[in-house]
Formats: sequence, structure tokens, C-alpha cells
Amino acid sequence: MNLTNRKSMLSGLVALVFGFGACEKHLTELPANALASSVAIVDASTARAAITGAYHEIQNYYASSYPTLGTMPADLIIFNGTLSQYLQLDQNAIPADNVTTVSAYQTIYSAINTANHIIAKIATVNDPLLPEAEKSKILGEAYFIRALGYFDLGRGWGGIQLQLQPTESLDALKGIRRSTLDQTYDQVLADLIEAEQLLPEDNSTRNRAQKSVARALRARLHLYRRQWADAESYATQVIDNTKYQLVKPFNQFFAEPFLSTESVFELSFSVNDRNSYWNLWYPSSFGGQYTLKPSDRAVEWLNNPAIGGARHALIAGSGTGVYGVLYNTTSSSVDPAYVIRIAELYLIRAEARAHLNNLEGALADLNTIRARADADDLTSDDQAEILLAIEQERAVEFAFEAHRWFDLVRTERAGDVLGLANRNFWLFPIPLSDILSDPDVEQNPGY
Repeated sequence: MNLTNRKSMLSGLVALVFGFGACEKHLTELPANALASSVAIVDASTARAAITGAYHEIQNYYASSYPTLGTMPADLIIFNGTLSQYLQLDQNAIPADNVTTVSAYQTIYSAINTANHIIAKIATVNDPLLPEAEKSKILGEAYFIRALGYFDLGRGWGGIQLQLQPTESLDALKGIRRSTLDQTYDQVLADLIEAEQLLPEDNSTRNRAQKSVARALRARLHLYRRQWADAESYATQVIDNTKYQLVKPFNQFFAEPFLSTESVFELSFSVNDRNSYWNLWYPSSFGGQYTLKPSDRAVEWLNNPAIGGARHALIAGSGTGVYGVLYNTTSSSVDPAYVIRIAELYLIRAEARAHLNNLEGALADLNTIRARADADDLTSDDQAEILLAIEQERAVEFAFEAHRWFDLVRTERAGDVLGLANRNFWLFPIPLSDILSDPDVEQNPGY
């Protein structure tokens, strides 16, 4: 069942220690006072189980709730079902007990808490089966996972409570007030610096954090903070790594989805640990619920050769039966969850360069992405025009990934594009259960 209180986030660690591999996507809540102090990282096996568990917690929110939050409140996905939680997102009328926002928020904190346990305890492990190099790698992964969690919380909910120690009981969280968004992002940066120092150089792995993965998230962080030179620099470091390549045709990265050179960081699933997100996209004739549907704008852009190019491959069907096919292995449910693709790094650098008035460089990166999608090059010497072109390019390139809503909020364009003038609703509400249980948690204005 869904977690009902963020304070139960330690249950994720309990689940992984007692047989992580078979656990469900939603973990069973245990009362905080029932959590034994023996839940600990004490040897090689429990250390490895803990970091596997932390990745699994990221899977939990990237397999459905977070991509939905990154798309549905914007303009490219519409509601096509009966569940009120999605209708509320579609209409930007989100109560503090919306199931999708609550699930994402609480599961992110669960991942953070698992990372906190690793950060606090891995140094004390003295096991000859866990060499120092592996301990450093696990620690670096934990810092990266915590950074990703706090970044995803910050861009969705604004400044939040920064809990940097493992939570053993409800009392441990009392007295922690919400930080500002800048303070939250400062913590993300600090964790990414630690992660980059500790993580190994890149190898063939794409579903575990490595140095380039930390650099890629740092490029995204600098973009959100409008630190253009740093965003350009870190994006360039990832682009220059020959491990990562744009694939062509465009649909190759999801038609043949496993560990593509397109992926900088993805989350893997298996037949024993399924990604069921496809179910929300596919019509009943394919066994799906058809809850999420491409909007008319999305269909128009994707089918327009001058805008979408080959990205029309993201949709199938016709007329009122158009549906998205990014998540396409419906029978086995093993599609990865795409967190960072190399295409994003090109568009991060394009946007940063445009703001730095390097318009030629911005167009070069923009047109690299367009060429991969078989769309004609764009030309312009107007900064504002180029920035709007990059905005649209991000919309079609990542049409069904967790970007569009957050892009419109960070660029302060949600009012112009969506007609959502009240900035209070550019952030999601803190879950009602957290507000009621912890007097130090302040709700976002307007909720």
C-alpha cells in the first residue's frame, strides 16, 4: 500500500535488509517505534543491500508518480480516465492529499533516508569482503541519490526540510524547519561535489551513478539556478565523454531501450521488478488504462515535420485514439525509467550559451538535437527567439519525460504558456499528513 506518512521512510531500509529483491513497488508501513535498532549496515552484504535499496526507492518514484508530476500539470498530457488524482493534476487544482504528489514526496524522502543511513554508517563497516574502493563507491552513490532526491523535491515543492541524518524515530525530525530553495540547492551541490570525488570513472554501466552522472545532474542544477557558465561547463564535460552518443533514428533509444548509449542515467527493471508505467499510457486494447493521453498540442507538434521531425514516433494511433509509446514493452514491463539522457545535456548547454550570448554555439547544440530527429536546422540572431526555440525543442524531445512542467516553472513561463498566473500553484502542496503530524512543516502558500 502507499506510504501514509513521510516519517515512515525508514521502512524502505527495513524492507531491503530483510530480502530486498522481492519487495513490492509500494512498501508496507511499520510503526516507527517498532523499528529495531538492529537495522544497520554492518558488513559487505548489508552495505550492498542498502545501496540497492536506495536505487529501488528512486525506481519507486520515477516509475510513475514523478514523471506524471513533470508532465501532466503542463500542456502536453491530458487526463483521460476516472481517477481524481490525475484530474486534479490536469486542472492544476491539487489538494494537499493528492495521491500522486503524496506518493512522490514521501518516496523521495524514503530514498533520502536510505542514503542517510549509508552515509552515516558505511565508514564503520570493517569487512574484508568490502574493500575500500567499493566502500567509497557506495558512499558516492549515496551522496548522489541524496542529491537527486533533494533536487527533485526542491523543483517540485520549493525549499523543504533538510534531514541529513538517518531517521530512527519520529522524534528525530522534530524541530527541522523548511529551508529556502537556495539552501536546498546548496545542499544538492554539496552532495554532488562529494559524489563526484568518490564515484568511479565511467564504465559501461548506465544504471548506477558514476562521475559523469554526478556532472550531468550538476549541469541540470546550475541550469535551474541560472548559473549559465557552470551549466555550460558541466554539460560539456558529459558531452565530451564518448561513452554517451545520440542514437539515430530517434526512437532507437526506447524501441531498443536497454542501456542505450543515449542514457547517461536510467533505472532498470526486470520481470521480477516491473515498470508498469506503460499501463497509464496504452489503450485497453493493449491492456492499459489509457489514463494519460497526448494533448492536441503535443500531437500537432510531434506530427509537424518542422517541429517534431522523427519524434512523431513517440505517438501511435489516430484521431481520438492517439496514445504515447515511449514506454513500449507492455508484455514484460521492463522499460527503464529515463532520468538523464545525453540529449538533455546538449539542450542544457544550448540554453546556457544562449543566455551567455553565444548564439552561434547555442544554435549548434540545438541543431544537433534537431538533426538527430531529422528536423531542419534553425537560424536566428535573436536571443529571445533562440530561447523560445530551445523551450519548444525540450518540449518535443522530452514530451513524455519529467521535464515540461518543471521547465515552464523554472523559466517563469507557466503563466504565459499555461495561463496559470497564480505563482502559488507553481509548487505542489506539502502532504496534508506531514502538516498535521509535524508542527515544524509549513504548507506552501495557497494550499
